[in-house]
Amino acid sequence: MNVRITGTGSALPGKILTNAELETLVDTSDEWITTRTGIKERRIAAEGEYTSTFAAEAGRRALEMAGVQPEELDLIILGTVTPDFPFPSTACIVQDLLGATNATAFDLSAACSGFIFGLSIAEKYLRSGSARKILVIGSEVLSRIVDWKDRNTCVLFGDGAGAAVLEASDGDHSLLSTHTFSNGTYWNLLYQPGSGSRNPATDSRTIDERRIYLVMEGNDVFKHAVRSMEEAAVKALDANGLAPADISLLIPHQANRRIIDATAKRLGIGPDRLFTNLHRYGNTSSASIPIALDEANRQGIIKPGSKLLMVAFGGGFTYGSALVEW
Repeated sequence: MNVRITGTGSALPGKILTNAELETLVDTSDEWITTRTGIKERRIAAEGEYTSTFAAEAGRRALEMAGVQPEELDLIILGTVTPDFPFPSTACIVQDLLGATNATAFDLSAACSGFIFGLSIAEKYLRSGSARKILVIGSEVLSRIVDWKDRNTCVLFGDGAGAAVLEASDGDHSLLSTHTFSNGTYWNLLYQPGSGSRNPATDSRTIDERRIYLVMEGNDVFKHAVRSMEEAAVKALDANGLAPADISLLIPHQANRRIIDATAKRLGIGPDRLFTNLHRYGNTSSASIPIALDEANRQGIIKPGSKLLMVAFGGGFTYGSALVEW
């Protein structure tokens, strides 16, 4: 049984926060941000907009493209580190918003690798015959866990969601393979200290000591990200007997332009086969790859028969890849 991506969708806040505007919030400049990250602007959720808001809209658009009704879904998998609530899962809220009355729904936490991990889980359900139609979503509202006084992190992140419908198929074109990895040794290089059981929200120090915001050791993360994404990409290529020259389009996690370029260079994939939208959205964590996938799809960049290599890296550390023949 093959697995096909039959629809993609994305949703983004209307509010745009430019580098020039950030200059009024922290000690930074457009030149500093652009040179170090490649980001020019990012989207920020408005009051009354949540992770579920964007997840449901991206899901609707993916379902519409696939020609699938919400009640046909067997499963909804939502990758996020910014759920609406600690519980219930945001996926259950999305299930209700979509009217996907027959779907099982759950969240997964794999940080920026969330969408790839979701694809991997969906692939197993579909190949085993346990499901026929699955919606995989990556959705984040990172602006609400970013420390807007920390210029090293607040310039990086944005909000939004992307989604894909996966279906069991007897056809040739398919999700060829997925590969997921974790390395918990470095969990403390990128994480959110507060609001969990170690530093609960009920403890006043969580707020007073600004533990509610994400923290990152940027230089260390950079080195691990490049090596790990290369490893995940090579695993996907080797598993399918392919070389980098066979890849039509590389869609990497949109974290930092230097990480993206270094990864592509190691794989020998040139700019003409590299999709980026980082400059417009910043790092949207689990949403970055599905947003990019949807944009490339709707812009006609992806052609029938195209071989797509998606690769991600995130806090945990988690990393992974997915190879698709469109």
